[in-house]
Amino acid sequence: MTGTTVFRAAERSDLAAIVRMLADDPLGARRERYELPLPPAYQAAFDAIAPDPNNELIVAESGEGGVIGVMQITFIPYLTYQGGWRALVEGVRIDASARSLGLGRRMLEWAIQRARERGCHVVQLTTDKARPDALRFYESLGFAATHEGMKLHLQD
Repeated sequence: MTGTTVFRAAERSDLAAIVRMLADDPLGARRERYELPLPPAYQAAFDAIAPDPNNELIVAESGEGGVIGVMQITFIPYLTYQGGWRALVEGVRIDASARSLGLGRRMLEWAIQRARERGCHVVQLTTDKARPDALRFYESLGFAATHEGMKLHLQD
């Protein structure tokens, strides 16, 4: 990837490209519904995320104008660490056409810098155990698996 890629706040017009990327792997294909028109739940989620000052839905846009990456950063205030803030990075996806070209690394480095700008003391993320390549990628950026994450799904 060249320097022509820009990171910016997602816009409503980016939703179809975002959902397409979220659904474009075996795990995402089981939980996302990429169909046009998009199910209304995606619009409702965007409408909740976009105005929230502690959430940033970020897209990577190629020099040609297409959305080729996405991630969500949530800034979380805590009482621990003397009232410190954390950045939680979720939903990281790269378009199939742009994988293995360094865009994911650039996106995460951008997210880490954004967390510094917001005064966060830690950046955290989770990755599915079924994605060992993702785990190695995050470790190469300095992330360490220091905790065991757990989830309780409330819906099928």
